[in-house]
Amino acid sequence: MKFTDLFTAKKPVIACIHLKPLPGSPLYEGSMENVIEAALSEVNIFKKHKIDGLIVENFRDMPFYPDNLPAETIAAMSSVTREIVKAFPGPVGVNALRNDATAAMAIAVATGAKFIRVNVHTGAAVTDQGVIQGKAHKTLRLRATLKSDVLIFADVNVKHATQLGNRSIALETRDLTERGLADAIIVSGDLTGSEAKTEDIEEVRHNTNLPIILGSGATPENLPSFLANIDSLIVGSYFKKDGKAANQVNEARVKKFMAGI
Repeated sequence: MKFTDLFTAKKPVIACIHLKPLPGSPLYEGSMENVIEAALSEVNIFKKHKIDGLIVENFRDMPFYPDNLPAETIAAMSSVTREIVKAFPGPVGVNALRNDATAAMAIAVATGAKFIRVNVHTGAAVTDQGVIQGKAHKTLRLRATLKSDVLIFADVNVKHATQLGNRSIALETRDLTERGLADAIIVSGDLTGSEAKTEDIEEVRHNTNLPIILGSGATPENLPSFLANIDSLIVGSYFKKDGKAANQVNEARVKKFMAGI
């Protein structure tokens, strides 16, 4: 399967479903039903405004495990993701924060999701969870073992992190493409909601033939400056009340954004 097999839109918009805190996390409120209901209410908004895809994230489970998620988190994410897949007509993806790509792959296969996001797929990065090392070798082998066609969308120079070593974004991009065997590359700003640098997107474009996804910072105002050099975009913060990632989705902001696509 290829990126173009998943999406038919010229510039598909992928919206984030930032799940309420899940069982085991410090902020969990005690009800999985509330988690599912909140997620599905946002799915309905995105369906109404013809969002092309969704990505499910355990966004409110901070502080995040650096890699291996506990069983209760994987089970909870699987439960919610399956409900979202059933409710949404387009492709759904999974991001198991902070960087449990094998869990994300397993959840996707079990629930019918079509892609995963991997924050550190190759190389290593210093993050607020400490040093995270990419495990592309495990993720690709697990996908083969599971006989899956789930796509891998990999971040280059991921946000909330600094790459270890003096490695350029050009080199990181080539490694993700040629050695990490990613299916698409995500370019983001420094933090959640931060605008990506146009020069970073251009550098990535010169060093890969893979689809490029804008991973953060898109707004109706800056969208025209990005569209020519990207193939898709993930929108999280802008769709929320007041443009704050921690808030719930605001339908008026979704409508305004999609009017400009």
